[in-house]
Amino acid sequence: MKLTTTLLASSALSVAAGLAHAQDMANSMTLVSWGGAYQNSQVKAYADPYKEMHPDVEIVWDESSNEAVAKLRAMNEAGNITWDVVDVVASDAIRLCDEGLAMEIDPEEHLAAAPDGTSAEDDFGDLLVSDCFIPQIVYSTTFGYRTDMVGDTPPTSVCDVFDTEAFPGKRSLEKRPINNMEWALICDGVAKEEVYDVLATEEGQQQALDKLATIKDDVIWWSAGADTPQLLADGEVVMGSTYNGRLFSVIEEQDQPVAMLWDAQVFDLDGWIIPEGLPEDRLARALDFIYFATDTQRLADQAKYISYGPARLSSAPMVGQHADLGIDMAPHMPTDPENAKNTFLYNYEFWADYRDDIDAKFQAWLAQ
Repeated sequence: MKLTTTLLASSALSVAAGLAHAQDMANSMTLVSWGGAYQNSQVKAYADPYKEMHPDVEIVWDESSNEAVAKLRAMNEAGNITWDVVDVVASDAIRLCDEGLAMEIDPEEHLAAAPDGTSAEDDFGDLLVSDCFIPQIVYSTTFGYRTDMVGDTPPTSVCDVFDTEAFPGKRSLEKRPINNMEWALICDGVAKEEVYDVLATEEGQQQALDKLATIKDDVIWWSAGADTPQLLADGEVVMGSTYNGRLFSVIEEQDQPVAMLWDAQVFDLDGWIIPEGLPEDRLARALDFIYFATDTQRLADQAKYISYGPARLSSAPMVGQHADLGIDMAPHMPTDPENAKNTFLYNYEFWADYRDDIDAKFQAWLAQ
């Protein structure tokens, strides 16, 4: 297991178990996330309770998770790692781990067991998709649409996004190939189970871009998760993709005339990594925070504020009502049986392997 040379495994264990002396840990840390409703749920479920336990610790937030890979590469090149704990999607965690930019985590050593004694490794199970990744939530990228802009027949299929005759108006899509390429192939007749085989070929990539080209003039491209909810709230788009928790916020918390289109929602994981190469005191603080913030109770608490499923099995039965609205959260989770009738399973390994090449091709296509 690769830790910094200055931190022995025994001291890492004591820190992770919350036994390190306060003077051995840095008194500040920078947490990196995505902003918006999701980061707010992390503040309430993780950071605020941690601050109550450690009032002398300063927590600084950076909203650069969408640029985490590029920025950590640059920091490593410069020999100046300024981040302590970084929230990333699973495929980015795999890339960072493969490149030696994220620290390997031992679930038994650095993560809390479940309340009944089940090991963290068994509690997280198959969601531990990288040696460097500590999953927090299961979320999906899906579509929301304006209920007052779709006429008497609302969209029911993801392929309605490509039907500008039946549903005229602007759409919003994320300014990256992930998910867009998969939806394009599905709506161009490729079977779900064959999407990644097709997308691995030059011809398949072009097929996806050609399908996207049919609506390119009607697309507003977004980079931040808050963009589509705002575009929907303002009536600037008739439908748009974003994370299901963002749509929950605009629908339930803001009471906007927006509804969910769960069809072909893409399941994904989000979680923490710790950058490789932190000084001993900062690493000790990062490990202490991770141990606390990824336990069973904390992951269940996050679901009080946003409709993402907790990554621990032991957390799921503890999901209750929204902290402010008082509504049951389970029916709003992407994993709810009613919402998960037609899902698409994101291939982490594919995008870890192909991301850079397809990114370059996608951005070149956008610029045409």
